[in-house]
Amino acid sequence: MRIGIDVGGTNTDAVLLDGSTVLAATKAATSRDVTTGIVQALDALRAQRAFQPSELTAVMIGTTHFINALVQARDLAPTAALRLGLPATASLPPMVDWPQRLVGAVSGRAYLAHGGNEFDGRRIAELNEAELRAHAADMAAHGVRSVAVSSVFSPVSNEFELRAAEVLAAELGPDVALSLSHEIGRIGLLERENATIVNAALRELAAHIVDGLIRSLADYGISAPLYLSQNDGTLMDVEYARRYPVATFASGPTNSMRGAALLSGLQTCAVVDVGGTTSDVGVLSGGFPREATTEVSIAGIRTNFRMPDVVSIGIGGGSLVRESADGPTVGPDSVGYRLTEEALVFGGSTLTATDLTVAAGRADIGDPGAVAHLDPTLVKAALDRIAVDVADIVERMRTSADPLPVVAVGGGSVLLPDDLPGAGGVHRPDHFAVANAIGAAIAQVGGEVDRVYAIGSGRRETVVDEARQEAVDRAIAAGADPAGVRIVDFDEVPVPYLPGNATRIRCKAVGDLQLPA
Repeated sequence: MRIGIDVGGTNTDAVLLDGSTVLAATKAATSRDVTTGIVQALDALRAQRAFQPSELTAVMIGTTHFINALVQARDLAPTAALRLGLPATASLPPMVDWPQRLVGAVSGRAYLAHGGNEFDGRRIAELNEAELRAHAADMAAHGVRSVAVSSVFSPVSNEFELRAAEVLAAELGPDVALSLSHEIGRIGLLERENATIVNAALRELAAHIVDGLIRSLADYGISAPLYLSQNDGTLMDVEYARRYPVATFASGPTNSMRGAALLSGLQTCAVVDVGGTTSDVGVLSGGFPREATTEVSIAGIRTNFRMPDVVSIGIGGGSLVRESADGPTVGPDSVGYRLTEEALVFGGSTLTATDLTVAAGRADIGDPGAVAHLDPTLVKAALDRIAVDVADIVERMRTSADPLPVVAVGGGSVLLPDDLPGAGGVHRPDHFAVANAIGAAIAQVGGEVDRVYAIGSGRRETVVDEARQEAVDRAIAAGADPAGVRIVDFDEVPVPYLPGNATRIRCKAVGDLQLPA
């Protein structure tokens, strides 16, 4: 048996699985102290289906801790960005395009040093270790506790980042965390650098959160290994989570999509995950979320690390409903986790989307008599508005003329009709309300390669085989069962304007988690 938990901004969902069979499921409001909410979720599961902590083989948790900290500019460590690229790249220093409130939140300091590579591995300049030591002394003098190191074309050659990390570690000591861009982002210096700085700023919080989760499970008597959900539908162990908290961004929608695949039996479809605050729309391709192919902006920061291709709109179960001259509006503001206090059906005074659903007879939640006075015309118009807005997002996510089945999950999916305008019937499988927790519990382990190769004449097959094998090896190193690892995604794109048949190859392998006997 394993437990999957997904901590959202509104609800904390949990499931107890035996293989792919759901033994117990629970949904409760997220507590301000998230670890307390997790313990409450465990208690609720145990009340439905008694189990001994020793029977569990693993616990998987998806959390919004880290992206919320960035969006709210809180709990971020004093961070320095060191870029290796001089004499090139000096015109746009690190964090040049960041919102000022976030630069202030990380006490951001930027440093430029010699180094870096061309796309084919040729060096721009040699590393100057005396220069690095001088920068390290200035970092120490200003109280820097985390450093992001980026080098030009480091996904091609990581030699300079690794050596710079050795120098900084020797100068700053073991208490200063180091994040290296070749381990986090993709081709594209500024976006990869931004992702690395964000990761560095979250390292202290990651250690605190992971320790808290481990302690909560230990206090509960659970000794099974703990894993956190990543944003590509795979898992990472706690040590990886301490090093790469940025990998959890958007893991909630990803978990929902993976859960939708299992519950619906569909491997290719659009998934609409309706929560308490937002509706997230993504596409499953081969059972895994389709990844964004362009830069992704997070809290106003451009990044290029892997993220699911998800579009979010401010429509959820807690969305506020207002009347206007042009008809009713729904969202984007929401009562969030206060839904059970403020919605009309729970004795509150705020008209929410959940109240509309109860008034229309689509759900039996709270006190239906509390919404009996609502004008049926208002209810129908507002629910139609929700359906049209969601259908428009689904249509925008299509990349071909082929029909795309729609699967609705999440507790708020009762807001949607059985047929979406222009999209046809909506699949709403069993246990749809806790699909995110199910997705966390069934997640696999992955490994990925994303690199630019200079492919010589007659060497294409050799290079492709090397990339595939490296992705498989990374998945196994991350904890996948070697017997079941397979390639689930492969892209090979020639890079224009670069000599030497430069080709970007991206390869992803996944396999089932190999649990201890």
